[in-house]
Formats: sequence, structure tokens, C-alpha cells
Amino acid sequence: MKLIIQIPCYNEADTLPETLRSLPKIIPGIDTIETLVVDDGSTDGTYQVAEAEGVNHIYRLPHNIKLAGAFVVGLEQSLAHGADIIVNTDADNQYQGEHVERLLKPILEGHADIVVGDRGVARHPSFSPLKRILSRIGSRIIEHASGLRTPDAASGFRAFTREAALRTIVLSEYSYTLETLIQAGARHMAVEFVPIGTNPPSRPSRLMRNLPHYLSQSASTFIRAYTLYRPLRVFTSIGLLLLTGGMIFGVRYLTFYFKGQGAGHVQSVILAAILLIVGFQVLLIGLLADLIGFNRQMLEEAIYRIRRMELDQRQNNDPTD
Repeated sequence: MKLIIQIPCYNEADTLPETLRSLPKIIPGIDTIETLVVDDGSTDGTYQVAEAEGVNHIYRLPHNIKLAGAFVVGLEQSLAHGADIIVNTDADNQYQGEHVERLLKPILEGHADIVVGDRGVARHPSFSPLKRILSRIGSRIIEHASGLRTPDAASGFRAFTREAALRTIVLSEYSYTLETLIQAGARHMAVEFVPIGTNPPSRPSRLMRNLPHYLSQSASTFIRAYTLYRPLRVFTSIGLLLLTGGMIFGVRYLTFYFKGQGAGHVQSVILAAILLIVGFQVLLIGLLADLIGFNRQMLEEAIYRIRRMELDQRQNNDPTD
């Protein structure tokens, strides 16, 4: 059983050594533990630091493609190097490396495809009260969208089985955390959360420039992913809301009409007609989007099979890896 711990890095020369040294060297049930650093276009010598620290695999990107892209590259490279299990952690030493074993336990026991580290955001001492509230609200929204129990949706400390990694597709350019959970729920993967510890912040977050930026980016990612994987639910909700509004205005007009006051409330008829027509069209769009979703599922299955074939062929050509 081979474990590869991947670390996406962007200008992390100062924090990377401590992150690497905190990672476990021996884990029961794991035969080989290797590290992989994805240098996301760093300009501070992160690549050289990774080499000096003895990282097993280093993949250097020519320019910065942001966290979600670097995460995907890490999965691809980890699979290419023969990983049976992949753990993703941050290079800023936010997560306690010794808790990698906690992530692996549900996978090694055979009842999880993806395991996420739960930081206990509702009570986390380094989070402001506002951030705690927003984190809890965000996790509840993702829980509803994914159908999974989601105490900490934004945690990047995660473990993936080989199969889960092969089936993971990330389209967002901002972050992979929300999208992959919605995707896992739609594909009925077994996802578990385990409590983990964190270290004091070593620097301000680069993913969250400020609260409005974080909220807008997260909302955009959530809406896109939710609509992609739950189109019928999204468009049906909107369509029924519009139809309900149209019916309310229609009933309002009829009430005045039977009282002999209909002439003064023609606006209600117009608004009712608009809402009913648009609502019906939105329902039709939802049905169409759901049908397109079946095509997407077939394409994703084809991508999965192609990945499997390429991986098997690569490993057959390089049996030592």
C-alpha cells in the first residue's frame, strides 16, 4: 500500500520545511510513504527548498495556476507515481502532520472513499466569531447540496483512495474544497470527517484576501457546482417559485374581478402572465439541463476509463514505479 502526501505550494519556502518535517514516516498498514510538492510558479525558491528537504517528487509549474489547478496536478502526478492513497495538505503547516494517520484509518478499514479533516470550525480559537458563524453556515449549505454530513466543508486536509482520485474532476479556478464535496455526494461516494488539530497561523490566508472576496468566490463556486450536479433541483425550485408568484397575482386579480374592480388591476394580470410563462420556461430548462447532465455523466465515466487505461499503461511500462 503506497501513500503519497501531496503539497501544493506557492511561495512557501519559509513554511515548507516545517510542514514536511511534521509528516509521519511510518503508518501501520502503509508500506511506502512518499511526498510530492507541486510548485505552483513560486518565485521565492520553493523548488530548491523542496529538493534540499528530500521531497520524493517535485512537479514545477511554469506559472501560477492557483490552488484548484495545483491540487488537480497533484492528484494526477500522485496517481502517475503509483499512489494507492493520496493525502492533500497545505504547505503553510496549518494542519498537524501527525494526524495524517487519522485520515487514513477509515480508508484502510474499507468504509470511506474520501476522508476530510474536521478542524472544529464552530469552536476554533483562531477563527473570529464572524468567521465561525460563516463557516458553519457554509458547511450547512454544502451539507444540503451534497447530501453528506459536512461539519467542515472548507478543510483542505483530505485523503482520497485511488478510485476517488481518478473520478475527481475540478472545474473551479478558485478552490477545490466545495466542488469536490458536492461532486462526491452526487456520485454517492463514501465521505467521512474525522477530527484533526491545527497549528497557529504562520501567515495571513492567501486564498481569502478579505471577507467579501472570500464570500463572493465561494458563492460563485457553490452555485456553479450545485447547478452542474443538481440541475433539476435548482431549476425546479426557481420555476416553482415563479409559478407560485404568478398564481398569487392571478388569484389577486380574480378576487378584484369578481368584486367588479378588475379594470383597475390589469397590472396583476400582466405580472401573473409573465411569472407563469417564465416559471414554465425555467421548468423546461431544468428538464433539459437534467438530460444534459446524463451526457455529462457519460463523459465523466469516459474520462475515468481513459485515466485508468493511461495509468495502467504507464505502470506496465514502468514496473519499478
